[in-house]
Amino acid sequence: MTESSIIPVFDGHNDVLLRLRRGSSNSVNAFLQGESAGHIDLPRARQGGLAGGLCAVFIPSPDQPRTENDDFPTPSQPDALNETLAMFRLLLAIEAQSNGAVKVCRSAADIRGSIADRRFAAVFHIEGAEAIAADLDALYVLHQAGLRTLGPVWSRPNVFAYGVPFRFRSTPDIGPGLSDAGKDLVRACNELRIMIDLSHMNEQGFWDIAKLSNAPLVASHSNAHAISPHSRNLTDKQLDAIRDTGGLVGINFGVLFLRDDGTRNADTPIELLVRHIAYIAERVGIEHVALGSDFDGTTIPQALGDAAGLPKLIDALRAHGFDDQAIRNIAHENWIRVLERSWGG
Repeated sequence: MTESSIIPVFDGHNDVLLRLRRGSSNSVNAFLQGESAGHIDLPRARQGGLAGGLCAVFIPSPDQPRTENDDFPTPSQPDALNETLAMFRLLLAIEAQSNGAVKVCRSAADIRGSIADRRFAAVFHIEGAEAIAADLDALYVLHQAGLRTLGPVWSRPNVFAYGVPFRFRSTPDIGPGLSDAGKDLVRACNELRIMIDLSHMNEQGFWDIAKLSNAPLVASHSNAHAISPHSRNLTDKQLDAIRDTGGLVGINFGVLFLRDDGTRNADTPIELLVRHIAYIAERVGIEHVALGSDFDGTTIPQALGDAAGLPKLIDALRAHGFDDQAIRNIAHENWIRVLERSWGG
């Protein structure tokens, strides 16, 4: 298979910035030149047809005991803001030192142009808005810097909402919904045309956003609860709501969210990933399903391996019966369409 014959993949979620931040001292070079660690670097992206994606800034929980409700502790706003700026600076440094091979994209036109030019199209995304205080000042500044998508929570509470905990054989109906500050955040994201990511919202928070937001509902890296009954996955009713707003679901490659036994078993067939794609496509339509790998953030099927293995997924989709147009929709066209509608222009 030649590079020109590979179907480009625009991916809804990766944690490469956190991996690089925690890794080698020369993290920019590690991404651009390649390394053995993790799932994504530029050489493996090119090999597998990974044309870009939402590059998450995620701030890990402080190293302290979990709460009495078994929640992960929440980082302080000043610490989270400092780490957010450091990781975004890392992304900008990768762009600056890439000799044009990487572009930080701020519009759908940027993404289309980058894919056409075979540049890695990186979008600045925040997973868990701990860096932003209730006054939302940081939101407006980060948007000017290039922030285009945001998940109000990771799987822990913050000033905006109650993130859904990681629980297996559980619905996502755990805990309260948006706070007043969370409702203000949703309104501000609509005003700024920042896409709101629902992947770590609990069910009450999901429906609060559905009532408030005038944008497509998007879950960047979540799967079908009907197949894998994990609290992080979406019920049929949630899938229907996403369809009704013209939104989409990015399928998470994480085995915890694919399997029906809740085990972190890398010996998970790629066909199970395809099963989630096919279920959602049948339930709500092919135009509402895409990819949200969670590369560098979770355990993925060993058969896929890393970004270089993406053609194996494309082959599995084709073997399942998806035609080339459907595969292009899943691989990148649905994401670009929804981001264009969310961002405007």
